[in-house]
Amino acid sequence: MKKFVDFIIRFRWFIVTLIPLITVVLAYQLKYAQFDGSYRIWFGEESQTLKQYDAFKNTFGNDDSIIIVFRDENGIFNKNALHVIDRLTQKLWQTKYIARVDSLTNYQYVHQNPQDEDDILIDNFIEDIDALHVNDLQKKKAIALDEDLIVNRIISKDAKTTMIVGRLTPKAGNTIGASKHIMQDINRYIQEEKESGYKFYLAGGPVVNTTFSSLGQYDVKTFTPLVLLIAMLLLWIIFRKISGVFLTIAVVVFTFTIVLSLQTVFGYKLNNFTANMPVFIIAIGIADAMHLFWIYLLGRKAGLDNYAAIHDTLEKNLLPTFLTSITTAVGFASLGISDIVPIKTLGLATANAAILAFVITILFVPAALAILNIKVKVTQKTAVQNRLGAFAKKYAKFIIKHDNKIIIATLLLFSFIAFGLTNLKVDSNAVRYFREDVPFRQTVNVIEKNLTGPMSYEVVIDSKITDGIKNAKFMQTVDRFSQALKEKFPDARHTSSLVDVVKKFNEVIDANKSIPDNNNLIAQYLLLYSLSLPQGMEINDKMDVNERLLRLTVSMNVVDTSKDLQMIEWIEKWWQNTPYSAQVNGQTQMFAHMQADVTKTLIESILLAITATSLLMFFIFKNIKMIPLFLIPNILPIVLVIGVMGWLNINIDLGVAISGAIILGIAIDDTIHFLIKYKEARKKGFDFENALAYVMQYAGLAMVLTTVVLSSAFIVFRLSQFMLNANFGLITAIALLIALLVDLLLLPALLKKIDGKTRSILIEKEKI
Repeated sequence: MKKFVDFIIRFRWFIVTLIPLITVVLAYQLKYAQFDGSYRIWFGEESQTLKQYDAFKNTFGNDDSIIIVFRDENGIFNKNALHVIDRLTQKLWQTKYIARVDSLTNYQYVHQNPQDEDDILIDNFIEDIDALHVNDLQKKKAIALDEDLIVNRIISKDAKTTMIVGRLTPKAGNTIGASKHIMQDINRYIQEEKESGYKFYLAGGPVVNTTFSSLGQYDVKTFTPLVLLIAMLLLWIIFRKISGVFLTIAVVVFTFTIVLSLQTVFGYKLNNFTANMPVFIIAIGIADAMHLFWIYLLGRKAGLDNYAAIHDTLEKNLLPTFLTSITTAVGFASLGISDIVPIKTLGLATANAAILAFVITILFVPAALAILNIKVKVTQKTAVQNRLGAFAKKYAKFIIKHDNKIIIATLLLFSFIAFGLTNLKVDSNAVRYFREDVPFRQTVNVIEKNLTGPMSYEVVIDSKITDGIKNAKFMQTVDRFSQALKEKFPDARHTSSLVDVVKKFNEVIDANKSIPDNNNLIAQYLLLYSLSLPQGMEINDKMDVNERLLRLTVSMNVVDTSKDLQMIEWIEKWWQNTPYSAQVNGQTQMFAHMQADVTKTLIESILLAITATSLLMFFIFKNIKMIPLFLIPNILPIVLVIGVMGWLNINIDLGVAISGAIILGIAIDDTIHFLIKYKEARKKGFDFENALAYVMQYAGLAMVLTTVVLSSAFIVFRLSQFMLNANFGLITAIALLIALLVDLLLLPALLKKIDGKTRSILIEKEKI
């Protein structure tokens, strides 16, 4: 150790020059950093879910769209509103990456020719708006409200709300910048319609992607400086020295700049999760640097010269700081097993950052201290130190006197709160990733309240033979399925397929809203319909080229993903009892299936972190009794916080899923410092009471201070409009505070039972 510290002191100028220089050189790469908010970032390129969705798009085109919604309290059927619809419809047709546009004005209305009842016409529902009189508008309204294909779909049943839907081209979802380009055009169109007096609501894939990106970029630009500012303020309050603030902040700035730069070099794009790495690194790096600077100040105050204080600091802190860095890295690295790519990327990158922060801390901070030679007044024990010592004694006596009560009270509290786990639900619904005040979330609410279900599921039904979709029995089965689905799941508001077209033709020709038994008649209906449609409105997005596969779209309300998964399972089982088969597809289905990945991430990452840290603790203490003593105080906060979520009906989402392993990895730091100081005291020959007083005096305050800094860093995320970040920040901050209380109360109470004898079993074990 002495040679290592002498090396740092000897090459101090080289170290304090090299680390910032490396940081500056790598920081140049940040100008190439990109932010990706598309749906594809959540799935690896080898993901079967993603491959299945890509196959769907290759067959039917995109299921994604851009949606413009507005409402007229006096009714949509007036010339002002209709002109707005028509103008937006025409503009969307001319927009890059949009393949098809559906609206009230260009709805392909199937009806009889008034001059010849045998002649069927298919034309735009509203053509010359200026030529329409009041009576004409009322007739159009009556017709529209009787059209099953549009009522409560593109127009509400009170005729006050409407939406224009632009279906995206297949390549739009795979083209970086497509969503941004579309939204720039759409926002310009909306601005041009400002004089219409309407408030427009936007939804669809481009809106979700740009919202993901804008919120992610806002969070990193807002929370990183805010957390740095809070940390600097707390560090100033703690140290009262600008050097302590500077050195600690320098460590975290160097660390997250290097890590983000390397991420950019290796081609990783930032997303809503990885954009939070700087804040995570701030929390991690500050804890390491704080402990070093704290012990350094104590050494200088005790009369040590500059170099001697640096030696003393590293001798006392190198092992615990290394161990806490390893356990923190293990906590984050355990997220690397997740199948959800942003979580995996965040976990592995931040794990590397934890190790890098340790390396920079033990090199840069001592080297800088060797140069700065901070002036510290040598003092005898101050009144504050005396009060701290007296409090430490009272604390030790309290634990010894009430150890049984503490354990029983903790057990009862644990049992009660843990029962809340039975109420827990897992929810990965992408709509609920955003707060209610986010414009996209408001649009979803407007659509669900006034029109239809805003979530779309694509059911691909296999008729098993070429041209099979024209078979009467097949279409009748599809029709029965639609009715059964809506009866079984009331949140399934509408279904849409070529079955609706056939029923509409049969209604117009035969006055019967049903599927005819004649296969040839069905084929004629579909042929007539397809030949009469204008360019761009073809029906090839409703079937495959062999006319074997039929696409049926289900419009669903926003519900927990558990209900979505129940519906998906029911759909596929329903079709197993027929001569046909079906598979549920689409972006909504992809995110619904992420629920299993969320649960898997939560459970497996925690188990992996527990196993790794248990082995590490056994290696350090070489005593099997220390493992449960080590784990209980750190698992308990996770269970308590998640139990409280169950009682409060807060669902587990991706943000909560990643918090478990991270809480374990960071909360263990306090336990390590506590146990190492306890072991140190016992080695000095202290009895149990004095050992506890020693821990409280020399580690307790540092534990409290680091927890305050860490919790402050994470609780800032509660301000985010991205609910995954908000929930993660809240849960992690609360759990870390609980972990501190458990470490200062339950841990010593358990330690009293295991190691409370006059001679420490731990030390005896070590001597054998």
